[in-house]
Amino acid sequence: MPSSQPVGVFDSGFGGLTVLKSIVEKLPGYDFIYLGDNARAPYGNRSFQTVYQYTRESVQWFFSKGCPLVILACNTASAKALRTIQQQDLVASGTENRVLGVIRPTTERAGLISKSGHVGILATTGTVNSGSYALEIKKFFPKVKVYQQACPMLVPIIENNEQQDPGADYFVKKYRDALLSQSMEIDTVILGCTHYPLLLEKLKKYFPASIQLVSQGDIVAESLVEYLKKHPEIENRCSKNGRLTFYTTDSTDDFDLQATHFYGDKIRSERVFL
Repeated sequence: MPSSQPVGVFDSGFGGLTVLKSIVEKLPGYDFIYLGDNARAPYGNRSFQTVYQYTRESVQWFFSKGCPLVILACNTASAKALRTIQQQDLVASGTENRVLGVIRPTTERAGLISKSGHVGILATTGTVNSGSYALEIKKFFPKVKVYQQACPMLVPIIENNEQQDPGADYFVKKYRDALLSQSMEIDTVILGCTHYPLLLEKLKKYFPASIQLVSQGDIVAESLVEYLKKHPEIENRCSKNGRLTFYTTDSTDDFDLQATHFYGDKIRSERVFL
């Protein structure tokens, strides 16, 4: 058995760092490696086939690094690639490694939070078009009604660190109005993109206090803790040295600078070529 078997956390760019931060807080003794496929980001508007291809290549890279478990901390990858990877690639290869996403644990919680049974989704165009949130929520809570709103400008605003600019206010209000116009009974809104926690305070400013805004980081982290308890065959393979390593497919200088905003601490990454 390799001495290092970290849990892999993947995103097309930076957003997954908000999930990683929550996971590390819940499981501080574990080893983790993070990969941002920044050279090919964003994934949001790419086809299902392209997102699947990129995600599959990244998962294989994680496996080559000894990871027994990979978390797709990217809503687009979870929506467009996870099912095929789980049902076809892992089965065909016969591997005992596992790959999990962020949409299912979020949707498992959504119907429990909402009291009105009306749930809103703010997400990228790709995630909205996939219909993954609506499909998953329907599995667990058939009576819950789901309303989606694509927010194509929020990720560029966040990645350019313009959260405090007037343009951010304009688009937050625009997307809020578009979502709430679909139903006045919405009482829960899922932030279906891992970038959006960086806009949480601004979203709280413009959404009614009666509406609960749900970020994914803590939900995914808690779900992972439960998963490892239920699957000792995976948990026992995870190395526990408290190591945290970051990789990017693009410039490390750019990644390290941007990643600080998402993760909260300074980091130093290494570059890889997939």
